[in-house]
Amino acid sequence: LFAIFAFATCGGYSGGLRLSVDCANKSESDLSIDIAFAYPFRLHQVNFDAPTCEGKRRETLSLIGDFSSSAEFFVTIAVFAFLYSLAATVVYIFFQNKYRENNRGPLIDFIVTVVFSFLWLVSSSAWAKGLSDVKVATDPDEVLLLMSACKQQSNKCLPVRSPVMSSLNTSVVFGYLNFILWAGNIWFVFKETGWHSSGQRHAQDAMEKQSSSYNQGGYNQDSYGPAGGYNQQGSYGQVDEYGQSQSYGQSGPTSFANQI
Repeated sequence: LFAIFAFATCGGYSGGLRLSVDCANKSESDLSIDIAFAYPFRLHQVNFDAPTCEGKRRETLSLIGDFSSSAEFFVTIAVFAFLYSLAATVVYIFFQNKYRENNRGPLIDFIVTVVFSFLWLVSSSAWAKGLSDVKVATDPDEVLLLMSACKQQSNKCLPVRSPVMSSLNTSVVFGYLNFILWAGNIWFVFKETGWHSSGQRHAQDAMEKQSSSYNQGGYNQDSYGPAGGYNQQGSYGQVDEYGQSQSYGQSGPTSFANQI
């Protein structure tokens, strides 16, 4: 879904601006000059006619700049990310056994996720710079400077409508959101690989070795040494007033006759 929003807001964009040229001779004026442009933003191919305020002669001008490379790169990454996400979803649901077989599926998934995370970051940054240049190239005040009639003080050149760039701004936001989403997903895909489980086994083996070496050092939880007088049967000894040894067990002290 995030990939769809990214390439839809960029690849489906079309906008325009409107300018007004009011010549000293009102009959030569053009108060509604519409300039339309769209994805992939090859602005140097966008032509428009403008009055020269010198009779009925008009001049053909074009916008400046070609920003198709960054825009097409961004949309291409978004489309391929969408297709891979769709294919991965099908594999996760219907081919889980094949996916985990020989650990090949998680390993490929991990590598592809890392690559897409990097490409999302690069393409979003490139498109953010390209969008900034598009905004400058389509600024009505900048376009008015291209007209020869606007260089004469007797003529009045004014911007009527500026292009709306909100969807393009949204595409950049979705680009960086996709980067965060894919980068965060690296950890979850890594857990599916054998590297994560092998790391846990090594840590568990190290803990077991440390525990066994600690027990071999002479510590015994069932004995407290001779000072305590305890044995494993739960009895202890005592000398009575007649100098005879008397032992106490779980059922109480034994009689003197029994001792004999």
